Amino acid sequence: MTRSTTNVAVLGSTGSIGRNALEVVAASQGRLRATVLSAFSNTELLLRQACEFRPKYVVAADAEAARGVNWAQLPTECELLIGPEAIARAAADADVDVVLTAIVGSAGLWGTWAALEAGKTVALANKETLVMAGTLATKLAAERRAQIIPVDSEHSAIFQALRAGRPGEVARIVLTASGGPFRNYTHEQLAEVTVADALAHPTWNMGRKITIDSATMMNKALEIIEARWLFGLDAEQIGVVVHPQSVVHSMVEYVDGSVVAQLSPPDMKLPIQYALTYPERVAGPATKLDWSQMHKWEFSPPDVERFPALELGWEAARTGGTTGAVLNAANEAAVALFLAGEIKFTDIVPACRSVVGQHTFETEPTLERLIALDRWARQEIATWNCHSARR
Repeated sequence: MTRSTTNVAVLGSTGSIGRNALEVVAASQGRLRATVLSAFSNTELLLRQACEFRPKYVVAADAEAARGVNWAQLPTECELLIGPEAIARAAADADVDVVLTAIVGSAGLWGTWAALEAGKTVALANKETLVMAGTLATKLAAERRAQIIPVDSEHSAIFQALRAGRPGEVARIVLTASGGPFRNYTHEQLAEVTVADALAHPTWNMGRKITIDSATMMNKALEIIEARWLFGLDAEQIGVVVHPQSVVHSMVEYVDGSVVAQLSPPDMKLPIQYALTYPERVAGPATKLDWSQMHKWEFSPPDVERFPALELGWEAARTGGTTGAVLNAANEAAVALFLAGEIKFTDIVPACRSVVGQHTFETEPTLERLIALDRWARQEIATWNCHSARR
């Protein structure tokens, strides 16, 4: 019996998730093939990846960055596509079986949207798609018979644990959070946090923006919203617990009181591989738990006063509509200002709350309206920063 090969489009192949995904592909013994590789500005690494994996399409989304690369080194079987619109074309290609959407931020929406429109299986690492447009994206997936399989470690854990019961038997889910590097800081200490401090995550190796989100716990706020749409739950059915060791990735509590959890060392290659090979489980390169050693795992409720981002997450999950898109855009813009040294760490969440509170809420927005609000929220963060600087 010949084993079939799954053709994978890796959107965002030069980022943390993309690089881990290519490790999974390389270790798959031909089970997986990288058919599409895309990147924005890290075109030199994209070229090296293309030479190693020889995909059908290589997509350089930033035309300016693409001009500085000697693409003559590309293997002859690779077709070079340039520009952000090329991502959608490559994702929808007939040869692609699974689209791994690993482009960070709202920029990842378009590749995910194109994959859903084409009826592809989407391995979703870009949580912003569901945070911004959960109702629209899940509706589109149902209409086109596309499947969404989560890649975030927490949502992958929930996805796996839900196999233990029927949907009507779920009481609630519990997302675990490392708590980031500042889970025990006082308010005074948080006010003095530097960019270097915030980028030093204790357990995960991630991109800069996601690492800052972990430090503010905004990542968990966004995951609450994502979980609401992925699993069709009410906001009140989504809990959060701080688990510094990041071994228990999340849990499902059933109506009889049983709690089913998924455990593994903090290694993104496991949820990536699970999404790419689902429903099969196969041997892979992910780190395994060493049961010959003693383990101690801690769990504690989150301090919502220290990390007010969580309340924003529950609020957005509860209200739906335009709230998620505004929160996501405001956070992206605020994090960029913090990384540039223009605002303090403790300004990020208040700035987001201010912008969310100012926007004109709509229950059933169009995609075009959500994109317009995304632009508006970013502008409002810049305005908030100017006003803050004058105070």
